[in-house]
Amino acid sequence: MTETMRAALYDSYGGPEVLYVGEVPKPVPGPGEVLVKVGAVSVNGGELHARAGRLRLVTGGRFPLRTGLDLAGEVAGLGSPGTGFAVGDRVWGVMARTSGFGSAAEYVTVRAERISRSPGGLDPVDAVALPVGTTALTALRDKARLRPGERLLVRGAAGGVGNVAVQWGRAAGARVTGLARADNLALVRELGADEALDYRVTTPADLGRYDVILDTVGTDLRAYRRLLARGGRMVAVALDTDRIAASLGYVLASAVHGRSRVRFFSGNPRTSLLTELTSYAEEGTLRPVVDTVFPLAGIADAHRALEAGGVRGKYVVRVG
Repeated sequence: MTETMRAALYDSYGGPEVLYVGEVPKPVPGPGEVLVKVGAVSVNGGELHARAGRLRLVTGGRFPLRTGLDLAGEVAGLGSPGTGFAVGDRVWGVMARTSGFGSAAEYVTVRAERISRSPGGLDPVDAVALPVGTTALTALRDKARLRPGERLLVRGAAGGVGNVAVQWGRAAGARVTGLARADNLALVRELGADEALDYRVTTPADLGRYDVILDTVGTDLRAYRRLLARGGRMVAVALDTDRIAASLGYVLASAVHGRSRVRFFSGNPRTSLLTELTSYAEEGTLRPVVDTVFPLAGIADAHRALEAGGVRGKYVVRVG
């Protein structure tokens, strides 16, 4: 008899109310794969867009569909020897973009190169708030090549990617300005920002010049790009999905014709980058920020909360 497990599912595109917890076959790891008993997942913007039907090229239309992108848990089985992991290892990771979604389940199979050992001392609920932070590391260190003494502006500084960007920017020696809601400004300063401003009353015209801008919001790219100093770099990790063609067209045009390029990318971390993140967490350079913890049965509420905005760090769903 096929073993089953609980997983978050939806049978049609729509709002958070389409999500439910159902029974699906428990996966069996193939060669090079690791079976992970999931302890917790976080909710990310891409999952909201997928559930609403805005990412059909990724998700397809064969319902029921799954949700969940990152994960923290424990190795429960190996598809083949030589993966570098053993049963019982505590791990974290992010599912490959080509595999879509599905980590919001009791078990998941992932390629060994998509996970690493998670930081000692962090339980899965805290740990899972950080893997998406690899996006911030790649954006600032590899794409923008942030240097000590440079001026960094982070839009969405209290969010899942933004809060890690503030922490890493500070550690890299940059002067950090964070834009966030008024009730999150104290957190942004606590994480290391030299300046924290309420985005609802601060317009681009109120701001100065920056060497690097990290945009996690996806709107008004043109207005913020004008804030770049000579030789400045802007990295967008989100696009306005309601105007995605125009936004992507602007990014591409700036890359070809612009004096100050806008770079856009979607994080897809492998073991080496996740291992670096583990080191940063263990040495105290980065710390997780968890807003609210939901049970798996409450995943619709977690999606609803993220859509409402104002998150402080991550909304986490406890699975195990």
